[in-house]
Amino acid sequence: MAGRSCTAPARLASSYGLAVIGGGAGGMAAARAGARRGLRTVLISDGALGGDCTFTGCVPSKTLIEAAAHGRPFAEASATMRAVVGRIAATEDAGVLKGEGIDVVEGRARFCGPRALSVDCRSIRAKVVVIATGTRPAVPPVPGLDAVPFLTNETVFHLDELPGSITILGGGAIGCELAQAFQRFGSHVQVVEGEDRLLPREEPEASAVLAGVFAAEGIGVHLGTSVERVEQATSGGGIRLVRSDGSSIGAETLLVAVGRRPATAGLDAEAGAIELDERGFVRTDRFLATGASGVYAVGDVTGRLLFTHAADEMGRLAVRNATTRLGRLGRRAFDTSSIPWVTFCDPEIARVGLTEAEAAKAGGKVAFVPMSGVDRAIAAGRTEGFVKLIAGPRPLLRGSGGGRLLGATIVAPRAGEMIHEVALAIRTAMFTGRLAQTVHAYPTWSTSLRQAAAQFFMETNGRRARPASSPPGR
Repeated sequence: MAGRSCTAPARLASSYGLAVIGGGAGGMAAARAGARRGLRTVLISDGALGGDCTFTGCVPSKTLIEAAAHGRPFAEASATMRAVVGRIAATEDAGVLKGEGIDVVEGRARFCGPRALSVDCRSIRAKVVVIATGTRPAVPPVPGLDAVPFLTNETVFHLDELPGSITILGGGAIGCELAQAFQRFGSHVQVVEGEDRLLPREEPEASAVLAGVFAAEGIGVHLGTSVERVEQATSGGGIRLVRSDGSSIGAETLLVAVGRRPATAGLDAEAGAIELDERGFVRTDRFLATGASGVYAVGDVTGRLLFTHAADEMGRLAVRNATTRLGRLGRRAFDTSSIPWVTFCDPEIARVGLTEAEAAKAGGKVAFVPMSGVDRAIAAGRTEGFVKLIAGPRPLLRGSGGGRLLGATIVAPRAGEMIHEVALAIRTAMFTGRLAQTVHAYPTWSTSLRQAAAQFFMETNGRRARPASSPPGR
């Protein structure tokens, strides 16, 4: 967030209890938490309030995905998307925040000393500073890429017309979600991924299900692909990705979705005694505090879980930790073990806690229920997914009561809703047996969770929980 040079006379610094840099989910959560605690609070933002999630991430992408799933035309879906973005943005603008007791300053902030900020020509000092500057799309150093037009999540939602063909560089969550949506709108879509499977952070079984779905829907997938260079096509227009073997992949439009980079450039972190890691993310401890007294960082800029709901949790937690009257004893660590995430493809892929490979090191056990064994999935004709529950020994009590749940992956049309039952079980350190005992309405998708939990106690439908393995196996 580089600030412009200022030639105006210096003004007396404004003094606040809390200054928040960044107007995305984490920043707004922190500012609202500060205002609720009675702090004089200022939120500094160099872009529209709401940040990536509202304008270039969750809101527009999920609106398009929903429209594509219902077969709506791209032009109609785009109009709806803009209306939805406008409606949500109106709930978090400067006027709304002002009514909540939060001052909003437009501009780019940089540190000019400990808990001292410069915003263009204005000086701001605060007892507590929260950095919530987020991330930007990462652009790989592929020769020729800077010489051709390409899209990122910051520009793809500005398209006025549906591309006839689109190549997506990156097979992670953003790339896969948009690949399926554009294919359903009518584009010819190809996904290029350097790893040997889609969604490399997910369980291999989830990647396999999605690959099968993509193949059935006609989405081209190129795995383990190294792109040597990018060039403008010499005939017919469009862009070509040239692979290491000399072959090429061409399309009318290129979307780059290979990850995120921290938005810390120009923040002058050194002036505020803020330490960055080797990738440029702000270093924090488990309480979200930086090495500088009174300065915290939340959301994507920390390099932790890069999700809106995680940023929201971090924002509120950081302010709590900074202002607790109990000092160090009153602080609470940011715990990722029960925070779920969802890839909004069809079927959805939801995960919380440990993967099987991670659980193998902790002596975990795995229960697996294919959707082909779930009556609701059979009735809906959607049997391509599964539920995988991971449990492990409880301190002292070990495996009694089935131990405790450590993680889960769910692949199903409503996986994003189903995963929260497991997240709650992990958050409350619930006995696995409680989930197996809980009566679920029939026939629902969530019945599969009870079926899976039962495997930790008995054989059900020919399946029993097995030891976790690394690499995972069936």
